[in-house]
Amino acid sequence: MMDIITDSIKFDEKGLVPAIIQDAVTKEVLTLAYMNEESLKKSIETGETWLYSRSRQELWHKGATSGNTQTIVSMKYDCDQDAVLVLVDPKGPACHTGSVSCFEETIYKNEAHEVQDLVGASLTSESILTVLEDLIATRDLERPEGAYTTYLFEKGVDKILKKVGEEASEVIIAAKNRDSEELKWEVADLFYHLLVLLREQKLPLQDVFNVLQERHNK
Repeated sequence: MMDIITDSIKFDEKGLVPAIIQDAVTKEVLTLAYMNEESLKKSIETGETWLYSRSRQELWHKGATSGNTQTIVSMKYDCDQDAVLVLVDPKGPACHTGSVSCFEETIYKNEAHEVQDLVGASLTSESILTVLEDLIATRDLERPEGAYTTYLFEKGVDKILKKVGEEASEVIIAAKNRDSEELKWEVADLFYHLLVLLREQKLPLQDVFNVLQERHNK
């Protein structure tokens, strides 16, 4: 089975194939690296990213030294079979500089299409949730001091579940009181804490959207 998979990949004349590493939850591209046949096999066998260093000309296990390993969620190759997309659950920053992604420097930005800030943003309902999901994922990785989201992740799943329960209760109370003004704020709080819970459970919001789509199609 392993040979069938590796035989499907078109390695270049140096025996390498580009590997795009992407966060499975936020969809942010973390880095572009290379794999040879051996590192591809080790990635599949271990469930963590193994790459090939062109400068050192050797295999390297991502995060072996820093601890910032990447658990592989899925791997795909493109239609030409000459590039690999690796969706991962990162345990820390992907870049050696300490940044979440290696792609930090902007060389061009189309201001007309720039994603607006959440406050007052003109986004679809699904887009707002997706942007919030991305923000929560960034908070989880960077853990900025003093941030409420950092506090929740550091306290762990029991605290997050407690907050979800509390916010759900607040929604019920506001609804029973027929207080629409209070209800909208409580529902927004519940959405936020549910997204924090999904992140803690490593469950992408897209999976929830997929379930809703499947139910709609029925």
